[in-house]
Amino acid sequence: MRLLLIGAPGAGKGTQAERLAERFGIAHISSGDLLRQHVREQTSIGRTIKSYVDKGDLVPDAVVLDMLRKPVVAAVEAGGYVLDGFPRTVEQAEASFAVAQALGVEVQAAIHLDVPREELVRRLLARRRGSEDTEAVIEHRLEVYLEKTVPLLAGRELMFAVDGAQPPDAVHEEIVARLRKLAAFTAWDI
Repeated sequence: MRLLLIGAPGAGKGTQAERLAERFGIAHISSGDLLRQHVREQTSIGRTIKSYVDKGDLVPDAVVLDMLRKPVVAAVEAGGYVLDGFPRTVEQAEASFAVAQALGVEVQAAIHLDVPREELVRRLLARRRGSEDTEAVIEHRLEVYLEKTVPLLAGRELMFAVDGAQPPDAVHEEIVARLRKLAAFTAWDI
């Protein structure tokens, strides 16, 4: 099983990815966690990443694609993955699809966690990760999401949306129920 979670910052992608990974025995790959690890370890890529993140901008595609290649291939060999935080733009989706298809590791279904803007701001202010999480930076991150990521929602064959403003348990159960319906029409074993 190869899943992609799409949602604004604060939508609950990490929480749901962890639950889905545990439930289905697949790897949770978080581009954000990998990026933060590089920043924490102050690698050369980490310093580049920090300059973008501090402004609320997206990290360049080539950097993220290179960073994700090994973990995604390893996860597929081990049974599958749930990816959160990537792709975030149509350009990233197009570039990653070509690479993933060639490697046989492409996403099978995408899940959109739909959460109202006011709830996203409330959640992000409550969980502030560091000095970069000011209200102005949060608003900028949401604008970037609307401009760059929302266009991904159009034209995906196997994608469904769930109400991400529900309690986490309800969101998880709705996702699992929808995946089971999809599995009935595909060759998935869930």
